[in-house]
Amino acid sequence: MTTHAEFAEALRAQRVWDRELPGFDADAAPAEPLTLFHSWFLGAVAARQVEPHTMTLATVDADGLPDVRTLMLHDADARGWHFATHATSAKGQQLAARPFAALHFYWPAVAQQIRIRGRVSADGPGAVRSRGALAAALTGHQSEILDTRETLVRASAAAWERAGAEPDATVPTWTAYTLTPDEVEFFQGDAMRRHVRLRYRRQVDEDGISTGTGTNSRWDRELLWP
Repeated sequence: MTTHAEFAEALRAQRVWDRELPGFDADAAPAEPLTLFHSWFLGAVAARQVEPHTMTLATVDADGLPDVRTLMLHDADARGWHFATHATSAKGQQLAARPFAALHFYWPAVAQQIRIRGRVSADGPGAVRSRGALAAALTGHQSEILDTRETLVRASAAAWERAGAEPDATVPTWTAYTLTPDEVEFFQGDAMRRHVRLRYRRQVDEDGISTGTGTNSRWDRELLWP
């Protein structure tokens, strides 16, 4: 059994950003966040960041308590950041009740973080891009109580078999979602702890309505203290 002393020693021994890191000239950043996100994503891929398309999704439950999990990005375009899940899952139900969320990307290879907040919309049936993803969707029951591991193994085996036989099978609860951002923050780590934080905030009129949509949106940019 691991002791707390062993854990604490290992924790204190960890180091971050002990390598050359990319620079970030916030003054030269584009007028809107999507272009910068695309650029940073490609940089993370080039730096061989493991699974750069995984992101953290934060929601709020019925009691107003925060909830968080990791899932995959499906796309990022003028509408927003796209992902999919079962509408019947915990996060699906939370988004139905309170359609606002936050996303977080962290790419240690380049010491970069991206934080995104905004409204989430359900867009209908979600696309499933691989046999494994389809099998997982067909297995279903996400977030429900599981009686035994063997029950999951049997359900998963049946789902994998069906996914192979019916690659176009539909999953009624599998739903595509889009987070339309109101705020996007880019964080570039610095070994001297002089981190660069650039936040984009969507401009709104005096009634609190966005001044544009998609590529026509206008954004305020501001630097933040680290």
